[in-house]
Amino acid sequence: MAALVTSAGPAWADTAADGAELFANHCAGCHINGGNIIRRGKNLHLAALERNGVAGPEQIAVIAAAGQGQMSGYAAVLGEGGADAVANYVWQQAQLDWPKG
Repeated sequence: MAALVTSAGPAWADTAADGAELFANHCAGCHINGGNIIRRGKNLHLAALERNGVAGPEQIAVIAAAGQGQMSGYAAVLGEGGADAVANYVWQQAQLDWPKG
């Protein structure tokens, strides 16, 4: 995670608001609070991400854009830079254990 931190703070800070909004609009229906209503083991909590070989936001962005398994790709829906914004938001939330507040 050290690569994500700059003197101004985490690199994901600038896109957190955009990522949060995109996540709420397009992802939370299946991934509320980082869960997964279809396949519980494929949730967005840090332990599950790591267990499934996801080690950072770059991999999350690829999955968000192209899809994986039962999940369709959302590149067109999320728009330019949207997959990266969502991925940064998801990674941030996973690091914080998806706070409920």
